[in-house]
Amino acid sequence: MAQPDNRRAAGSTTGSGAPAGPQDGPKALEGVISVSRETRERLEAYVALLRRWQPAQNLVSASTLDAVWTRHVADSAQLYRLAPDARRWIDFGSGAGFPGLVTAILLAGKADASGAMVHLVESNQRKVAFLRTVIRETGIPATVHAGRIDSVTKDWSEPIDAVSARALADLDQLCGFAQGFVARGARAFFHKGREYRAEIEKASHAWELDLVEKVSLVDPDSVILEVSRIAARGQGKGVSQ
Repeated sequence: MAQPDNRRAAGSTTGSGAPAGPQDGPKALEGVISVSRETRERLEAYVALLRRWQPAQNLVSASTLDAVWTRHVADSAQLYRLAPDARRWIDFGSGAGFPGLVTAILLAGKADASGAMVHLVESNQRKVAFLRTVIRETGIPATVHAGRIDSVTKDWSEPIDAVSARALADLDQLCGFAQGFVARGARAFFHKGREYRAEIEKASHAWELDLVEKVSLVDPDSVILEVSRIAARGQGKGVSQ
């Protein structure tokens, strides 16, 4: 079913609630992705807005705020590394913008960003306001769709190259959200924690999947699942071995 990809780059893991150190700043991106000065400045502006809004909006877990570059920015940047040619993304349950806003910031830094767009789907109105503020102040290619995922995507017609989701739902539910996009040629990228094998097992009862496990460059207990085929069981080819 799943094909493991055990490549790992140098990177540091910061425990929950660990105090910010020299590694928790833009240097957290080292070993994950190289960025230009302009891209770094956009990421810094994003993090500054996150810190400003956090006390009132609780955008991320308070225990991770001091390690935001490692735990959220660098972790999110891995998706762009895995799909550098994808221009049109849809990000489910965007929340504080991880990974969707990070992807959009990295796309904005490409020499040729024509046609780039990250569609952020979020139902929480306060988070919608935050996402739109970051987009406006950083000038990145992203737009926010305020609503539930099933409602927003029901009659979706725009082409999509890649789907993303982080800390949203189990794999079974994510496959339901992403199936239509993957059927039209998109690849899906889902961040998953240490229980990901159990999620794959559960999802395989309902879905036939082609997926590859990408070891996280940031957290040794996590993976990114890259899914290239999702078929309701009994309606497609056999699961790849």
